[in-house]
Amino acid sequence: QVQLVESGGGLMQAGGSLRLSCTASGNIFRINDMGWYRQAPGKQRELVATISGGGSTNYDDSVKGRFTIARDNAKNTVYLQMDSLKPEDTAVYYCSADVQEYGRGWDVPRYWGQGTQVTVSS
Repeated sequence: QVQLVESGGGLMQAGGSLRLSCTASGNIFRINDMGWYRQAPGKQRELVATISGGGSTNYDDSVKGRFTIARDNAKNTVYLQMDSLKPEDTAVYYCSADVQEYGRGWDVPRYWGQGTQVTVSS
């Protein structure tokens, strides 16, 4: 089993910055893609950014140029630096990790963090 623990959410004024962190622990052989998603009230969960094990990144158009995803493979940790925050960035942010576990062969389940609230005031 694998656990993801997030930190770094909070309340920020528009134009400010926040940094989210997410650390995976447990039965980990290798982590493939890691990512951040968000869900605003009344809306579906949406992709924010992903990063592969080799460091290739992908961003939703709404955050390009403002958010930066990074990872530290030695620490099994993914980060999301959020700059120039806007009120529309308000949501619960979830991290994800596609994990190869010891003893599970080629199965690569996706694990999720518990979510962290980000609120941006205007």
